[in-house]
Amino acid sequence: MDKIIIKGLKLFAYHGVNPEEKVDGQNFILDITAQLDATKAKVSDNVDDTVSYAKIIKTVTAVFTAQSYDLIEAAANKVGMEIMKTYPQLQSVTVLLKKPEAPIKAEFDYVAVEQTITREQMVAE
Repeated sequence: MDKIIIKGLKLFAYHGVNPEEKVDGQNFILDITAQLDATKAKVSDNVDDTVSYAKIIKTVTAVFTAQSYDLIEAAANKVGMEIMKTYPQLQSVTVLLKKPEAPIKAEFDYVAVEQTITREQMVAE
């Protein structure tokens, strides 16, 4: 299985439980790992035989910034589900959603959630 990896996609959005997070917004960082069979693309050297990482980034950006979520679990799930719906060639996608500016009185790099959605899960829903 091959992977398309997007690391450190920085997006500004209004996700969070606290009222100030919904008003002021904050930065988020997403790491996306999508699995697919890229055998045909390896031979053809044609972007139409794979999934464009640029298109995945456009999809993630549109979905992630379209509405506000209280929980990053919900935001990550929405991103993962939309990627899987939009790109049927993918077998699975893992979304690591980091919240480096979470309003917590502690010193940390980020808090995060990580979710993997498989094609089998999409069929079951």
